[in-house]
Amino acid sequence: MGTGTTDANRKQGRQFSRRDFVKVSAAAASLSALASCRTLEKTSVFAPGTDRLRVGVIGCGGRGTGAASDCVSAAEGVEIAALGDLFQDRLDSSRKQLEGLGKKCTVTDRSCFVGFDAYKGVIASNVDMVILATPPVFRPAHLKAAIEAGKHVFMEKPVAVDPVGVRSVIESSDVAKTKRLGIVAGTQRRHQAPYLEVMKRIHNGDIGEIVAAQCYWNGGAMLDWGPRDNPAWNELERQCRRWYFYCWICGDHIVEQHVHNLDVVNWAFQAHPVSCMGMGGRQFRTAPECGNIWDHFAVEYVYPNGARILSTCRHNDGCATRVSERIVGAKGVADGQSITGAKPYTFQGESPNPYVQEHADLIASIRKGEPLNEGQQVAESTLTAIMGRMSAYTGREVSWDWVMNSSKLDLTPKTFEWGDIKTDPVPIPGKTELI
Repeated sequence: MGTGTTDANRKQGRQFSRRDFVKVSAAAASLSALASCRTLEKTSVFAPGTDRLRVGVIGCGGRGTGAASDCVSAAEGVEIAALGDLFQDRLDSSRKQLEGLGKKCTVTDRSCFVGFDAYKGVIASNVDMVILATPPVFRPAHLKAAIEAGKHVFMEKPVAVDPVGVRSVIESSDVAKTKRLGIVAGTQRRHQAPYLEVMKRIHNGDIGEIVAAQCYWNGGAMLDWGPRDNPAWNELERQCRRWYFYCWICGDHIVEQHVHNLDVVNWAFQAHPVSCMGMGGRQFRTAPECGNIWDHFAVEYVYPNGARILSTCRHNDGCATRVSERIVGAKGVADGQSITGAKPYTFQGESPNPYVQEHADLIASIRKGEPLNEGQQVAESTLTAIMGRMSAYTGREVSWDWVMNSSKLDLTPKTFEWGDIKTDPVPIPGKTELI
């Protein structure tokens, strides 16, 4: 449904074993040693005595900085008040850019935090809301800490890299409901006017029962993503700085990027798949600096009514590109702008920037006292992508019930210490274990 925008464009320590990377609990996982923050009881949505909404940013890369700018553009009375990142240079770059917002940026030296515990400093900085924009592996723990501390959350997608992380996000989402805290995810199509209008008609039955769908994120190779390798970095720092190329930290591109398209399919069905079978591999990303992620996937998902859905994503230069979704019903076909068939429709209205609109919708819901909570839906869309990756990596057909309830896969290290780390080999279907 429509063409999307690529998000990616917008010391020494002990070695970690495979056991470290796969067996630890999500509560112990995060760029921050993952100690839970003390629950803070809030008496007001805003800073005491004012109508301001003070926002802290956890993760100061391009997406975090962009989300901060979008947030203050979305409504009056919003300011960026605290910043946190693993690396000082990333924080400094983000702060310099955000200071261009003038009075909408009130960050001081005392409200900047660097290192593994940076998220705890931001959360404790008298902010009302946090933006979670670290690499995906850290989001479950950061969400848990923010909700425990009584903060509203804007959370980038995907929200986890493994089933253990997804379960943690769903738990935190449930807690947020009881605390009347907002969670909005960076699945911006859910806030994009053409998608909203088309989806409303799908749910009203304008295309009949959904019998099939296709979704795609087929684009360029992205070999030059992130900073260039630096011989001064230890291996953990290198992987954290070039996180997109390592499954344990990004989830592979089917999870980190293609989750957008899979989220649209789940939205159309108002359901998640019941099973899937996937395949793929790595032909273009052959250099060591490309880590261990694949460069292409093809997955067939089965939904509760028996409909079979084709999902493909690819990173390869010199090939046709396609980033879209197509929903096929018994009476018509829908894409991101229009419907053809028995009840044709073409969107012709205004379409505000969805990257700003998602923040506007969250802020409006907080101020209304009815905060949005998208935690469950984005967790399910994230797991949809994860189960596709797991099936493709192992060559096994997998069911939703098993992945959600029984899989013990946890890719997060037990602890983080600068130094060398063990990198899992590139997965080989038929040999890679299903965990």
